Amino acid sequence: MVVEPQKTTVAFRCPHCGCGVMSAVSLFSVKGSMVRLKCDCGKSEMDIVPDGNGKVRLTVPCIICPNPHHFTVSEKILFDSELFVLPCPYTDLNIAMMGEVNHVKAELSRTELQLLDLMEEHGIADFSALHDSEKRAMPDPQILDIVLFVIHDLDAEGKITCKCQNAGEGEYDAEILPEGVRVSCRKCGAATTIATDSFLKANDFLNCESLKLT
Repeated sequence: MVVEPQKTTVAFRCPHCGCGVMSAVSLFSVKGSMVRLKCDCGKSEMDIVPDGNGKVRLTVPCIICPNPHHFTVSEKILFDSELFVLPCPYTDLNIAMMGEVNHVKAELSRTELQLLDLMEEHGIADFSALHDSEKRAMPDPQILDIVLFVIHDLDAEGKITCKCQNAGEGEYDAEILPEGVRVSCRKCGAATTIATDSFLKANDFLNCESLKLT
């Protein structure tokens, strides 16, 4: 008797052409080597890589962010779920889905409508414009939340410095402006503005270990 290998359906949406990319993936292929799903346009791909501990690492292109996101899930979740989704950590838009084929197709359709509504709301005509880092302009509360969260953490950890003579002496305010968040010291007047006009800049700021006001 031939035993059919355990399979699941995996999908993502190409951030360049907007097409849904979907493929059946077997447990045997995942355990053997890296599995790569490629969009027919040739501009995006999703990698599924075994890590040898009953888990797999996934690199997923993001329909919103300029860089792919990395996730680690168990083989059980990958192959036993009717539907399991992976959201963009900054927008909560589901960027990858896996499970039973009809559930995956339905989720691809649902997220497409969600994305089209988002694009219409911000006056974006095509998918490729989402990844034009020079022209991108999606004023989204999520970006502001990221920047304000990091500013709060840096202040709480004493990692904001200014022109005040002694470390920790400054008193800081964060003012929301059209071009970004202006952080200033009430005592010495030093200030810096963090841009909030793109996820790229917000993501860069997310990795900052300190903030210096000038």
